[in-house]
Amino acid sequence: QAQLQESGPGVVKPSQTLSLTCTVSGDSITTTDWSWIRQAPGKGLEWMGAVNKVGIPFYSASLGGRLYITRNTSRNQFSLQLTSVTHLDTAVYFCARWYSESGTGGHDIWGKGTPVTVSS
Repeated sequence: QAQLQESGPGVVKPSQTLSLTCTVSGDSITTTDWSWIRQAPGKGLEWMGAVNKVGIPFYSASLGGRLYITRNTSRNQFSLQLTSVTHLDTAVYFCARWYSESGTGGHDIWGKGTPVTVSS
């Protein structure tokens, strides 16, 4: 059974790059798409982007080209890099597995989330 765990720093300074890693166990990252999703204080869930089963990333346009998602198949991990962070990037960051069938889809397995605060 798939389990996902986020790791990375809890605090990042403004203008720097946030780097997070999601470690997947119980499933191979080559089987489906894997997403990064975040929730800022008082806001709803925001899908940020994903990497598909053959390693191609795709991103929400709302992030202004600041997001990079990569994967390491030998470690069964995928990672997020978010550049030029501001206080608006303060959020709980989740990684999640995408599931789709019969024309519908969603994220069926989630990590517990890791809080990130952008602060000087």
